[in-house]
Amino acid sequence: MIQTLQSVPEYKEDLIYPALCRSFAALGIEKDMRADLKVVIKPNLIMAKKPEYPVTTHPLVIKGVVRWLNDQGVTDITLAESSGGLYNAEYMKNIYSTCGMRQLEPQVKLNMDFSARTVNCPQGFANHSFHIITPIVQADYVINICKLKTHAMTGYSGGIKNLFGVIPGLEKPQLHYRWPQLSDFSRMLLELAQTVAPQLTVIDAIDAMEGNGPTGGTSHPLHLLLAARDLYTQDYFAAGLMKLDPMKIEMIRQAAELGLARPDEIELTGDPVPAGLTPFKLPDTKGLDFSGNVPGFLKKPFLFFAGRLLKSYPQVDREKCVGCGKCAESCPAHVIRIAPGRHPGTSGAGKKAVFHKKGCISCFCCQEMCPVKAISVKKAL
Repeated sequence: MIQTLQSVPEYKEDLIYPALCRSFAALGIEKDMRADLKVVIKPNLIMAKKPEYPVTTHPLVIKGVVRWLNDQGVTDITLAESSGGLYNAEYMKNIYSTCGMRQLEPQVKLNMDFSARTVNCPQGFANHSFHIITPIVQADYVINICKLKTHAMTGYSGGIKNLFGVIPGLEKPQLHYRWPQLSDFSRMLLELAQTVAPQLTVIDAIDAMEGNGPTGGTSHPLHLLLAARDLYTQDYFAAGLMKLDPMKIEMIRQAAELGLARPDEIELTGDPVPAGLTPFKLPDTKGLDFSGNVPGFLKKPFLFFAGRLLKSYPQVDREKCVGCGKCAESCPAHVIRIAPGRHPGTSGAGKKAVFHKKGCISCFCCQEMCPVKAISVKKAL
């Protein structure tokens, strides 16, 4: 498995484009190209954030990929994403504008087809089918361009996790609710990745995110661009760059056990791994999880009796809360409501989010989608 690694000090087109050219040459991507190819780029546009924040795929990385495709004679290029929220024209127009995607036009078509299609999964999958946004289904070639981040639920977000964005809008919370346990949710992500099967994955790690990702963390630049055909092994490698143990990331561990991730076969090309990489700060959800310190033979009975006490729950800071309703909209279990009136401990009246522990599945979609970082994590005990 060829893994390319290119040092890119900052977001400048004249630095990014040559790095992508070297990466794609090493991977032999030009052999895949033909003039009539229908290419769909799947970025990470999880929410409306400006490019200077390490939340979404930087537009200059996408622009570099598009420029390379044009050099190969490919002109049918669509950017398609279902962000963490509604999947309609009004919502996505704001996403495209705020995230800097408008600068990609007219070389790229910003998707405005908000339909989805049912795609059957291979036999033996726990998920028999997925409802996937139409441009992805119709594509001849899918290029997955993600942002490197820590993640409150999965611990890590890269190529595999980025493909969750092919599930339309508020159907994502339905999958969270169907698969509330991390092991089952991770299996679903792997089955979805195998169903979509992108031909190329690029990881934007020029600036990455640590802490309460995928939206509430802070910058941790690696000044790197990664590219590979094998997104599973690439995620294993990228987690190592963050000084995370890949085998403690559930979806990566499962990928390795299934033979999808093959770290022993990595052939690194391009620049060497930089010296002096520092560990990424973990999300609060992981920092509060001390069950990993329990000896293996005691873990099952310990978690059986203490699970409720160890469970992490979201908590709203009502001073910060603006009552926008994004948390309630994204909650799979529907345990959040936006209530009017005066709230104790706040500066005055107004709509605020009210959380209920009963029924909460601790997926932290609410924290992920809060635009003002008003949601933190705490233990029941």
